[in-house]
Amino acid sequence: MPSFSPARILLLAIVIAGSHYAFPQSPVAPQSQSAPLAFDVAAIHQHIPEPHERSHIVNEGGSFTTVNVDLAAILQWAYNLPESRIVGGPSWLGSARWDIEAKADNALDTQKTYDADAARQEKRRMVQALLADRFHFVAHQETRELPIYALVVAKRGAKFLDTKAEGSKFDRWNGRIELQGGDDTVAVLAEQLAKVLGRVVVDKTGIQGRYKIALTWAPDDRTTASSEAGPSIFTALQEQLGLKLKPQKGPVEVLVIDRAEMPSQN
Repeated sequence: MPSFSPARILLLAIVIAGSHYAFPQSPVAPQSQSAPLAFDVAAIHQHIPEPHERSHIVNEGGSFTTVNVDLAAILQWAYNLPESRIVGGPSWLGSARWDIEAKADNALDTQKTYDADAARQEKRRMVQALLADRFHFVAHQETRELPIYALVVAKRGAKFLDTKAEGSKFDRWNGRIELQGGDDTVAVLAEQLAKVLGRVVVDKTGIQGRYKIALTWAPDDRTTASSEAGPSIFTALQEQLGLKLKPQKGPVEVLVIDRAEMPSQN
């Protein structure tokens, strides 16, 4: 059973000011960043729909590729934000789909000295610049009062155990999260839950330390207490980990779209 320190919010990846919550990867419009590396060539075409096809975003080396992906999803990747934190935009934002093939020849060689997160962030800035150039995309950051979840300890207490494992690792796929190690394992869990639920999750458990955590739920059931295929993520949290998500409202940083235009075909 983990020991509890006085409750405090554990924050990841960003410094917060005042009483606002902190959220990973706060949105910043491309023009407010320092000049990013640029793709050498980029072809953008509106996708022609076919029956039973899938959507793909591929980030590999110096290339960025999308197949059958709408601009809303591309923005989520470029700004590392869930759909709920991207506001406004044209009527075709989530309906028109795009095939993009962008390549940088040697521009990303310097990424060999970066860690994986730094390289990924550099690529996101490159995609932001591409969207600004070809979609004439303009946006600004704004704080709005929106629904959030507070991650708290349920009545019977947390059910996971600490670990002495060196390093850290996590895996998240459809209906499952596995975490091990890391100095603030529960804070990392809150971050992963936010990605699954599309809503900010603030860690208010007060639990610090390294733990081994596994959570399994029915991935298509996010609102009800139970499902024939398995428990909802809310029920699974209480039954498997002794934690609970409490709906609240709080200040959330969002990306507000000021302008986006259909790109010229090439």
